[in-house]
Amino acid sequence: MPLALLALAIGAFGIGTTEFVIMGVLPQVAGDFGVSIPTAGLLVTGYALGVVIGAPVLTVLGNKVSRKRMLMVLMGLFVVGNLVSALAPSFGLMLTGRVIASLAHGSFFGIGSVVAAGLVAPDKKAGAIATMFTGLTVANIVGVPLGTFIGQAAGWRVTFAIVAALGVVGLLGIARLVPAMPRPEGAHLRRELTAFRNPQVLLAMAMTVLGFGGVFAAITYIAPMMTEVAGYSEGAITWLLVLFGVGMFAGNLIGGRYADRALMPLLYVTLGGLATVLALFTLIAGDKILAAVAITLIGALGFATVPPLQKRVLDQAHGAPTLASAVNIGAFNLGNALAAWLGGIVIARGFGYTSPNWVGAALAAAALGLAFWSAALERRAPAAAPAGTETAARVAVHH
Repeated sequence: MPLALLALAIGAFGIGTTEFVIMGVLPQVAGDFGVSIPTAGLLVTGYALGVVIGAPVLTVLGNKVSRKRMLMVLMGLFVVGNLVSALAPSFGLMLTGRVIASLAHGSFFGIGSVVAAGLVAPDKKAGAIATMFTGLTVANIVGVPLGTFIGQAAGWRVTFAIVAALGVVGLLGIARLVPAMPRPEGAHLRRELTAFRNPQVLLAMAMTVLGFGGVFAAITYIAPMMTEVAGYSEGAITWLLVLFGVGMFAGNLIGGRYADRALMPLLYVTLGGLATVLALFTLIAGDKILAAVAITLIGALGFATVPPLQKRVLDQAHGAPTLASAVNIGAFNLGNALAAWLGGIVIARGFGYTSPNWVGAALAAAALGLAFWSAALERRAPAAAPAGTETAARVAVHH
């Protein structure tokens, strides 16, 4: 594998860290700015909405310049956003920094996948793209827990400054190691938009929003939930996030392996299991051991839905998957935003720090209902899946 993939993996590592590390330092950020935990949760919502907007818009705009230059622009946005967050004197500016950083998220993974595949022989494309996404997976096992530890020990501003420095390393790596690539042909936007006329595409994206939203309803408020309800110390949040990351890693492997074999049955099992675990989490959150097990399972079941949901969109989008795929990346983050917002509402209404788990369970159950509906519609009007989606399914393992 060429060294250019290392630069892309470093960028993915930084993006994955900044997306999830906010959950571990949310109480510290809220305390420093003098805002409530639900208000601080807007930092998750704002980031997610930025991905929703940035993924399709910047993906289309990215076709106007060379891919290497676009990747450098995206990493530049990422660095600026994290520096603004690290230096923000007010909560409003902190939120602005989060949104700036989030604009790079979806397009980086979309364009980066194309670049990674173009760096190697045809029979090694899947491995190249997977190598880039390894940075994201490692971020949730190493970067997020380490960033949480640093944030609690030295201050959350230090965490975001370090993440910005990672972005600089990724930017320099792309500039130095990624070869110049020709500007892609202009996107046929009208043709890409036809994919959204297919109800199955819209249903798949709705499943993405609701299913992954179930994960974020609980994980956004994991720090106050575990310290106030389970009785964990602040320092323990670090290794709890490690467990969540391990669950994510395992779920991605499982989802990627079985999505091609039995896509809809896999969705039934993972979404049903996720709804069940989230509902139980409300009842067992006070037990340290059971809470740790639940966090791991939420990561595993939640991320096991990613490959089949991404494959579902690619299959149903037929000959115009580019924009649909980018929008589905945004859909994962729309679910994050919706769940973080709803979780903040139930906490603010006095239902307690475990109440977001019920919100997550309801969202996952709704996604399961849509999965059954989608399968029923498909049985009535079966459509042949286009060729060439298997490889995409194996590597499209992130939101």
